[in-house]
Amino acid sequence: MQFELTKEFIDDIILALEKEDSGYIVEAINPLHPADIAEILEIINLTQAQFLYQLLDEKLASEVLVEIEEDTREQFLESFSPKEIAESVEKMDADDATDIIQDLPEEVQEEVLEALQDEDHSSDISMLMNYDENSAGGIMDTEFISADWNWTVKNALKKLREQVENVDQVYTIYVIDSSKKFKGILSLKRFLYASDDTLIKDIYKQDSITVFDNEEAETVASKMEKYDLVVIPVVNENQTLLGRITIDDALDVIKEEAEKDYQMASGISEKIEPSDSLFVISRARLPWLLIGMVGGILGAYVIGFFEEHLKENAVMASFIPLILAMGGNVGVQSSAIIVQSLANNTLNYESIFKKLFKELLVALFNGLICAFIALIFCWLTRSDFTLALTIGVSLVAVFTYAGLFGTFVPLILNKYKIDPALATGPFITTTNDIIGLLIYFLIGIALYF
Repeated sequence: MQFELTKEFIDDIILALEKEDSGYIVEAINPLHPADIAEILEIINLTQAQFLYQLLDEKLASEVLVEIEEDTREQFLESFSPKEIAESVEKMDADDATDIIQDLPEEVQEEVLEALQDEDHSSDISMLMNYDENSAGGIMDTEFISADWNWTVKNALKKLREQVENVDQVYTIYVIDSSKKFKGILSLKRFLYASDDTLIKDIYKQDSITVFDNEEAETVASKMEKYDLVVIPVVNENQTLLGRITIDDALDVIKEEAEKDYQMASGISEKIEPSDSLFVISRARLPWLLIGMVGGILGAYVIGFFEEHLKENAVMASFIPLILAMGGNVGVQSSAIIVQSLANNTLNYESIFKKLFKELLVALFNGLICAFIALIFCWLTRSDFTLALTIGVSLVAVFTYAGLFGTFVPLILNKYKIDPALATGPFITTTNDIIGLLIYFLIGIALYF
């Protein structure tokens, strides 16, 4: 039965913590999933969380520590000694342990590594810390099971029993040669069906999908999604098997990239966390706010340039917000579609022109519909056919321009290795505001004067 974290349960835990009723807390908490315990630790205050954490057994404590949100975990670990942190890290997979240690201050990192009892585990963590955290090597797990392709099934079974003790989840058996070079994979089903004297090299699958240790983590996640994989082996340039990346790590990458893209599309130039300082948050937001402000000033100059014409037909000014809003919306919609295609690697050279043409037709079609509605509205409410025609023609022109601009900009940014998610935010909106005003006034002048 799935556990539901209720307010009543939290209140009971807090009351028990205030009374320091360790027996009740252990009885209530131990059966829960580590993710649920982590959520409780994030809700209660820091002192209570640290007291509760000390009541957990070592294995459960290490699993809970992995599940706690990064910003909360940093504060949480400040009161722990390097030795206490090492005790929790000792029970984790190498990739999770690396993530925990890398969030610590540098001097504490060294002390934690020195405090680790398992030298092999410490060595694996040190190796992973040398990788960029956004690379395949940075997110891979060094615990896996492998079989030499010269082994028989009977011999392999004995060897694999020794290996499996350190591996939490077994998805497949990796086949290697005597020099640890990756050869392929062997499914558990095929392994169990084979006779004892069958050689591994006779039943394994060649040409398996792999990733290099220096590949971007986002590329790895895309590859796992494309081929519907729950685990993928990691090799170096010499094809030596180094580790594996599981689906939970890939999902973390996808989540982080989505958060980053969302922030960037909202005009935040770097990834920020709720725990970041006022200066860091301000630094991330200010650049695009300044660009938006400059765009607004330029828009004001455009309006000022046509001030004399507005004096003669002041009613045109009342429809400026309509032109600005529609241009920005169309541009953001078009750019979002292209950015999504780029992120999914579904956009190739041949499909680019099809996308451009399709976005042009969509913008034109939507522009005609909105223009017709606006034209009828203006004509009925203002009894001014010239104004209605100006609004209608301007909307068609603005829709068409904004659709093409919103399509082109992500492609250009992507070509120059700039994150195309930038195109879905203030950049598109600000540019479309300025150009939209120019289009509106020029069409107005052409029809009125």
